[in-house]
Amino acid sequence: MNTQPRNLVGPQVRRLRCDAKLSQPALAGICQRLGWDIGRDAVAKIEGRSRWVADSELVFLARALKCPLIELFPPGLSESLRRR
Repeated sequence: MNTQPRNLVGPQVRRLRCDAKLSQPALAGICQRLGWDIGRDAVAKIEGRSRWVADSELVFLARALKCPLIELFPPGLSESLRRR
């Protein structure tokens, strides 16, 4: 049984990627050019919340999606983080 926690950012990554009109391979390519060795399959697993995402990987995703890091988190969580 997999006890590794699911990620919180998958749905937001998908929404931001779609808003930017990027395919999963295109997002993976941008991340690769930024220095993160990731493929389309890993992007799909992140979006599907079946792959854990390291904090350093969040930075790559935010840069690739051209968004503030906080935008990767669910709306309720990101709002409470902004108030701190």
